[in-house]
Parts: sequence; structure tokens; C-alpha cells
Amino acid sequence: MSVTMIRVGLIVSTLLYTIGAFAQSSISGTITNEDGEKLIGATVSIFNSYQGAVSNLEGFYQIDNIEEGKGIIQVYYMGYETISDTVELKSGTTTLDFKMTKKAFIADEFVVSATRSNDQTPMAETTLSKEQIEENNQGQDLPYVIRLTPSVVTTSDAGAGVGYTGVRIRGSDATRINVTINGIPLNDPESQGVWWVNMPDFASSINSMQIQRGVGTSTNGAGAFGGSINMQTNEQIPDPYGELNLSGGSYGTVRANVQFGTGTIGKGFSIDGRLSKIQSDGYIDRASSDLESYYFSAAHHGKKSSVRFITFGGHETTYQAWNGVPKRYLDTNRTFNPYDYHNEVDDYRQTHYQLLTNFELTKKWNATINFHYTKGGGYFEQYKGDEHNALLNKGSKEDLADYKLDPVITDKGDTITETNLIRQRWLDNDFYGAVFSFNYDANGKLKAVIGGAINQYIGKHFGKVIWSEYTSNGLNNHEYYRNDATKNDFNIYGKANYQAADGINIFADLQYRMVNYEYAGIDDNGADLRQVTNLDFWNPKLGMNMRLNSSNEVYLSGAMAHREPNRKDYINNSSKNQPSPEQLYDYELGYNYRSKKLGVNLNLFYMDYFNQLVVTGEYDDVGSAKRINVPNSYRAGVELIVGYKPVKRVEFNANITLSQNKIEAFTEFKDDWDTGGQNKIKHSNTDIAFSPNAISGQELKFWIFQSNGKEKRHDLSASLLGKYVGAQYIDNTQNDNRKLDAYYTNDLRFDYKIHQAIFNEVGVYASINNLFDQKYISNAWSYAFSSPGYDPTPDDPYVNSEGGDNYNMIGYFPNATRYFMVGLRIKL
Repeated sequence: MSVTMIRVGLIVSTLLYTIGAFAQSSISGTITNEDGEKLIGATVSIFNSYQGAVSNLEGFYQIDNIEEGKGIIQVYYMGYETISDTVELKSGTTTLDFKMTKKAFIADEFVVSATRSNDQTPMAETTLSKEQIEENNQGQDLPYVIRLTPSVVTTSDAGAGVGYTGVRIRGSDATRINVTINGIPLNDPESQGVWWVNMPDFASSINSMQIQRGVGTSTNGAGAFGGSINMQTNEQIPDPYGELNLSGGSYGTVRANVQFGTGTIGKGFSIDGRLSKIQSDGYIDRASSDLESYYFSAAHHGKKSSVRFITFGGHETTYQAWNGVPKRYLDTNRTFNPYDYHNEVDDYRQTHYQLLTNFELTKKWNATINFHYTKGGGYFEQYKGDEHNALLNKGSKEDLADYKLDPVITDKGDTITETNLIRQRWLDNDFYGAVFSFNYDANGKLKAVIGGAINQYIGKHFGKVIWSEYTSNGLNNHEYYRNDATKNDFNIYGKANYQAADGINIFADLQYRMVNYEYAGIDDNGADLRQVTNLDFWNPKLGMNMRLNSSNEVYLSGAMAHREPNRKDYINNSSKNQPSPEQLYDYELGYNYRSKKLGVNLNLFYMDYFNQLVVTGEYDDVGSAKRINVPNSYRAGVELIVGYKPVKRVEFNANITLSQNKIEAFTEFKDDWDTGGQNKIKHSNTDIAFSPNAISGQELKFWIFQSNGKEKRHDLSASLLGKYVGAQYIDNTQNDNRKLDAYYTNDLRFDYKIHQAIFNEVGVYASINNLFDQKYISNAWSYAFSSPGYDPTPDDPYVNSEGGDNYNMIGYFPNATRYFMVGLRIKL
């Protein structure tokens, strides 16, 4: 283990033993509603501490070992106005009863409650508030906003967090992470991925976000195989507001956004909106991004119903940096980009529409019925020929026949079969459906949800030749392939939290999901495509949460999940050898400790996979990995999360994940360039690709000036951030020639806020990212092969020798060295 990781471990270990001495004082009381009914499961917390409690079967709560003096007590129960009272905490036992008032308007939080974990759900999760999201949002893509959360690794093709970025949770990439916005699926139904570049600056419109690790609770859309990200957009804000954000920094990165809201108008009406523009040249040569986005919401909230219409969208034009940097260039030409054709871009527009409705049916039942429609369309453009992109095109032209073009006969009678050309590969898709939930809460032992969704996706894939040196029989925008796909997805689930006894909560969840996927047509290689797949899944979950006292809590859960293969898995395998769905058993065991100054979460997990789809070493013509089912694989580890507030103006947060991620056995198919065949190589007990055994994030925050309670004047804070990611293999063979080195980076951030009469807030923030100028790499692709009798390394800089007749090609995606960002935030 590296010296850096030892340092991180020593810091965390020290914190675990640093528990201050507290006066033996406590607060207790009863939580009731306006009618005097006891509220079970209300959350009571002490502001600016880790202490809290949940009301029991009698509506009673108690928090022990509190410090004497003034404190702010906060009480939360969904659907009721949050209470925030400043009280004098005295020695001995202080009795504080709270009467909660139902919100005048039905709450937006019901929209996402059906798919979220709460304080009593035995799941590993991290919930970020609007304030936490804002603090980490400097205009980079959303993966960079959550990069310090537990078990998360982020990547960036352009190197600086703008453009094509990715996120992995516990080693699982975006295709295995379920993502929803207001409970509505965001994952592309075919690829199952999430393209954050299509929704730039969306973090500015998020009110809260929950990241669940592991299977988590039942949700809508693609199955959660590594985790889930659940986002709720802006909720009702009673007062009018306006906000301007301007930021800029290294690599020509600039962001501008304006946000506004009317507040509540008349009898519950409100309008909110945002416009954003982001541009960046990227760290990698020519890896520029030109991004635009918007968000608009119009809502009406009544006492027993609400309706909100939302539309948001983005348009991205991103110069391609998909091929990475050869290993031999990393020291001398780290920002190298093999593409040089001026319009080698990805150009895509995506627009979302959501209609969210919420009804109080009775005092015990609440219903949400939401409708959605997403329209996406765009292309990526490629030059193929001998005048540009020489390193990739090898100085050769394209065969006319591959594009359904006839040979050209010249005036001299010569036959031309090859041409330089420019092609565009298009995707035009529609995704629509409905999501519903019926929520039961009688302020008693049982809280339950019956929910589900029905969605349809229609995707059109086609390619055009928009220019050709020899046009043959083709016309302008000659179409050379087309195939269409339809995917129907239905699920229904029931879940319940039952408080069996004081401090003991039982959680149960059962989901049925049905998937129908059909595609037909001709692919980009001219092959006929035709497939119909029908799948049925049952996904049960069961767990228990036991609160031993106000400081100690344990939980455990077991869950089963299934996931269908994605589009590439189907079309890259023959119809006689189609992949099987993946299956996962996820077991979690956790412990929480809370005190005034220290909060600790320790979570053990074991994720047991059957038929997991893994990379074999084969690639299609655009670099997408071909995957096969492996019978047995697993992820097992421990997550430790620590928060520590030693004194009033200092806060330290750290997390560390230590894990093993293994495939028990699989067969690699390795190309032989001499025979044209493939050699079979058996592997056992190898690391799963892109699954580091150690991940850690840290933040040390110091307030130089800090507002005192409700008297807001000005705040100045400085934060030192750290991220450690252990070594990870690029493929599943655990070959040291195909491995990314461990890295540890630090950012330094300053945030200054002034509160005064003219503006609600004026903020200035600045950050130095990668403070110590580390040269690190978070992502890569690889291709391994053997080449007896021929050494290809002099002919292609992407080729590296592995000894003997063994070689690989690797494209690395270096992250930016030290870079800067500064910004101005004005709130009205």
C-alpha cells in the first residue's frame, strides 16, 4: 500500500479515537401534529452537530450526551413544516415537546420519496442538500460535483471535467448505475448509459440528490447494479428570487447562468427558470466543448394537490477526444489528440418534459402520477480518408462498397473503388411514459408505497455520407445504414417500513419488472439486424434497522437485482449466442455512531454476481467493448465515513473504501495477427476492470469568518480537498502492462459570501484544482493481441510491447495538471 494511503488511514484511525468528553445531559420530548396525534418516525437533530434521534411508537425521542449552551433544534417529518428553534440546552434532562403543522401546500418531496431511502431504511446512501451541491458546482459536469462522495471515481475525456465525463460507484460504470430525475428514468434505455454532457449545468437546478451504493431501494428504469443517483429538481420557494453565476478559469473554461423564480403567486402558483452557457477548450488538444442548457418550471400547489410542469434540455457540441493518448506520448506530448479534421465533433440535443402531479387522497394516502417525454437527436461526424486523422485512418481511403456506393469509372476508363469521405452517425430517439406511486402513512407503525412505471423507447440509428471525393451513385446525405429499435419497460413494486418495536424498523421491498426489446435493420457494417427479446425479473429486498440509542445504530439488508444486456451486447453477439441477463445478490451490514463532534458510518458489503457481463478484449469499429457472461464474480469491501468537528470553525470529512473485486474464472480471446484467428487464454481470480481496491475522499474546511446563527453577515471559508484512487486494471486479465497507477490529488477552495440589504448574497469563490500538479490518469481503453514475426511498435505509437510476441494498444485519458477557477455569485 502506498505511503499516501497509509497517511490517509492514520488520519481516519486517529479520528475514530478522538471523541470529546461531553456533559451527561440530554433532551427528550414528544412529537405530535396539530390534532395531538403522535408522529412516529419524525427526525430530530441538533444543528451543526451529528446528533439526532427518530421518534418512536409513542412519538417520543431522546438525544443523550449533548453539550450545554445554546443550540438549534430541527424537527423534520415529510409533509409538515420543518421546525427550527434556538433553545438553551441545560445540564440534566431538558424536556422539549414539538407540535408540527402540516404544510399549507402539498410538498414536492412526495415526488421522489417513493424511490428514496430515509433515515430508517437499511441502505448505504449519501444525501446532498442544495447547499452542498452549490458548494461543489463550478460549472463542471455533474460527476465532478459528487466526486468526493464514498466509493466514487470520476473520469473526463477532455481532462478538466467539461465535456464527456463519467462516474463509477464501487467500480460499476454508468450503465450499472440507475439515475432518475424526480423519479423519472434518465439512463438511455438501449445503452443504459448516462451522457452528462447532454445536460450541462444541471446541478444548478437540483434541490437535493441521493446516491445509493449497492442495489438500493426499488426504482424506475435500468437496474441498479452498482448504485443509484436520485435527483430532485427545485422545489417550491415562497419568495421571489434571482441569481447570476459567472465563472471562468484555465483552458478557456467559462460559465454563465441566470436563475429566477416568482415565489408563490396568488393561490399557490409559481414559475422558476434557468439559462446556462458553458465553453471550454479542454486540457486535451482541440477537446473543446460548447454547451447550452435551460430549465423551466411552472407549478400550482394547493393544500391537497399539486401540479408542476418542467422542461429542461441541453445542446452540446464537443470535439472528439475519444481515442486517448499513446503511452509513449505521456511524458512529452501529454495533451495529444489524434483527430485533426476541423469538424470531428459530437453534436447532440436532448429535451425533457415532465408533468408531475401529487394528490392527497385521504389523511393516510397520497398519490403521485407523473408523465414524461424525452426527445433526443444528433450525430458524431468523422473524416475517413488519407488527408486527416492520419494516425487513425492509416493513410487509407474507404471502400465505396462499404457505403453502398458503386465503383466509379473515370473518363480514362479506370475503376475507382476507394474514396475520401465524411460521414455522420445519427441517433434520433423518443422516450416517454408514466411513473406512479401511492404512499401510505397513518402516522403509525407502517409506512408503505405501491409504485411503478410504464415506459416506451423508440430509437432510430442511421448513417449518412455528407461528402465524398467520388460520389458514385450517392446523393447528398447518402444513407448507408439504418436500424430501428423499440424497448418497452414495465415495473411495479411494493415497499414498506414497519416499526416493529421501539428502535426496530423492518424494511421489505418487492419489484416485478418486464422488458421487451426489438430491433431490426442494417447496421453500420452492412450486417442484417433482427432480434426480439422478452425478459421478466423479480427483485426482492429485505432489511432491518436497529437504533440502540440516540448515538448508536446498526442495520443490515439483503437484495436481489437483475439487469438486461444492453444494445451493444445484443448486436455484437450472434443471434445463436445471445448474452444472458445479469443477476446480483447484495448484502449490506452497517453501523452508525453520532455525537456532537463526531459522526461515523461503517458499512460492509458483499455483492455476488451471476452472469456478469465483462470485457473480453474484443472491440467493434468505434471502440465499444464486446462483453460475455462470466458465471461468478463478486465485490466485497468496507466503507468508512467519518465527520469530525473538533472546534466551532473547523470541520473534517473523510471516507475510505477498501474492497476486493474479483472474477472467479473466464476465458480471454486474444487476436493473433499472424494467423488471423484468436488464442484462448484462461484466467482465474482476476481483478474486475476499473475497480480499485482503495478509494478515499477528504475535506478539511475552515471558516475564517462565519455567520452567527440567524444573523447572516459574511462568511469566508477555505477547504482543502483530497481524492485517492488506488491502482486499477484496464481490462479483466490483471496484467500489469494494462494498469492505471494509483493517484492522490488535492484541490484548494475559497468561498466568500456577503449578506447585505441590496443583495441577499454576493459570493466570490476560487479554486486551485490539482494543487500539487500531479500527472495522473483516471481512464483508458486497451486492446491486447499477439503478433509473431512482426513488431508493430515502430508503425503505430498506440502499440506497446508486453514481451515476446505479445502487444497491446492503449489509449490513455490524462487529467489536467494544476488549473484554476474563479467565480461570482449574486443572489437577489
